[in-house]
Formats: sequence, C-alpha cells, structure tokens
Amino acid sequence: MEFTHKPVLLAECIEGLAVRPDGIYVDGTLGRAGHSREIARRLTTGHLYCIDRDMAAIEAAEERLAPWRDRVTLLHGNFADLSPLLERAGVEGVHGMLFDLGVSSPQLDDASRGFSYMQDAPLDMRMDRSAALTARDVVNTWSQEELRRVLSEYGEERCAPAIARAICRARETEPVETTFQLVEIIKRAMPPAALREKQHPAKRSFQAIRIAVNGELEALPPMLRDAADKLVPGGRLAVITFHSLEDRIVKRAMQDLSRGCTCPPEFPVCVCGRKPRFRLVTRKPIVSGEEELRENPRARSAKLRLGEKLDPFDLA
Repeated sequence: MEFTHKPVLLAECIEGLAVRPDGIYVDGTLGRAGHSREIARRLTTGHLYCIDRDMAAIEAAEERLAPWRDRVTLLHGNFADLSPLLERAGVEGVHGMLFDLGVSSPQLDDASRGFSYMQDAPLDMRMDRSAALTARDVVNTWSQEELRRVLSEYGEERCAPAIARAICRARETEPVETTFQLVEIIKRAMPPAALREKQHPAKRSFQAIRIAVNGELEALPPMLRDAADKLVPGGRLAVITFHSLEDRIVKRAMQDLSRGCTCPPEFPVCVCGRKPRFRLVTRKPIVSGEEELRENPRARSAKLRLGEKLDPFDLA
C-alpha cells in the first residue's frame, strides 16, 4: 500500500524534466520517493541523487527505491546546502533537478512529529530531528512581537496580533507543550467570524510556526542559486510550491535568471553585459487537473514552475 501513493503533479514533473536514460538527476526533496521512483526507473546508465533532511525519509527510501538502488545515491542534508552536498558526492553537472517544497505526507501522517493540528502530539515540527530548534521553543520562548511577525509573514494570519498575545498570556501559567493546547489557544484568540471559515482556524498559524522552525523560506534562495550553477546547458529545474510565500520566491528567482540586459531603456547600447541564464519553459505555473484533485485534495494548492538553463555560447 505504501507504493500506491501518487506524488503531486507526477506526470507533469517527469515530462517537464525531460528525463534521459543517461542523465544525472537530483530529487532535492525525497519524501516518500514517489517522484524519485519515476525518475530512477527511466535511467539506464544515468544516476539519481536524492536529498532529504529527514532521516526517516532516507531510511524508508532504501526499500522504496530498492529495484533501482544501483543508480541511486541517498544524501542526508538540507537542500539549502545543495552545492556542497553534490560536491561531496562528486557531482559536477546535472541534467535535471526537482524540488517538492513544504511538509511531506509521512510527516503529517506521523502524529508524533507534531506537524498536524488534527492530532495531539508534543510540539516539534522539525523536518530534521537532529536540529535544535523545535516548535515548543518558538511558542514558549520567542517574544510576542516575533511571534506576531512570524504568524503574519509566514502564515498570512489576519489575527496574528491577537494569537501572539494569547500564546504569551497562556505560557505565563504553564508551558505550551502539545499541538492541541496550541490549537485551543489559537481558537480562543480568534473572532467568531474567523472560526466559521472553511479552513481549520489553526492552519495558518501551524504553517507559520513550521516554516520558522525549519527555516524553509531562507533555504530557497541559496538552493535556487546552487541549482542554476549545477545544471548543465539544457538542464531543467522543476519546483513545486504549496503556498504563495514559496511561490513568490521561486517565481522571482526564475524570472531573474531569465532576465538579460538591465540597462535603462534610454541607453543606446547595453553596457551591463548581462545575459539570461534560463528560459521559462512555461510562463504560468502548471496546476493539477480535475482528476488529480479528486484523487488527492492536497494537490489543490500545488504549482509547478519549470526553467531550462541556457547555453552561454548560444547567447554570445
């Protein structure tokens, strides 16, 4: 039953990467290895490097990728360190890279990880369990102003000031230890109209705290820069995002990579010498079709952006 899991936008990712049998590929967010399996099974003399900061994903991949293990290397680490990870593995040029951002299904499904507002568990939310910072630390030690900023910026939570105030008030009596404790604090801080909204009242706050714990947004710019450097000309970059904050960063980075001359329009000739490094494979993000949405509601917010590295000699 493990292998019936279908990752988000699978067909679109494989088509977008244009996987070649002898190519070198990177799955920077291994997770359940759904995307990795489809890439690996298309390789003959090629190789796939799978990265994940969660050791549980690396260990599970030993079984999930067993039929193709001779053409797969598993790397434990954060994709923010993409370049050093690949250099240590002896990888120089890559034909395609895939990043499926955000929390993975196994992490959400495992109540003990503390990611879910639907199951009671200790406040944790670490993607890498060896990391020091936990959700408990954020909730119980960060200042009210810092909590407000995180909830507002990372969760786009309208009730951020009230929720931050309520958290600080509650922890004066006793530490906030569990997900359900936090959910109740959030609910009590929100007005009745907000509680009647379709989505769970704690969804945005949990997203914000998870992003803060794992430094998810800070990891994106260095990863995107490293990906641009490591891809060979013609190599493809595929990035799946699940909320507007991630998508905004990825969209701007890809647009910047595909931009050429930045001289003012009144200049008669270019003096900056800047050439585009990428071309956008699709101008708009690719989203899930109705059939996938019926099978996997999680795909509803997914957006896939694709870029292709240009050959600098073609731009001369």
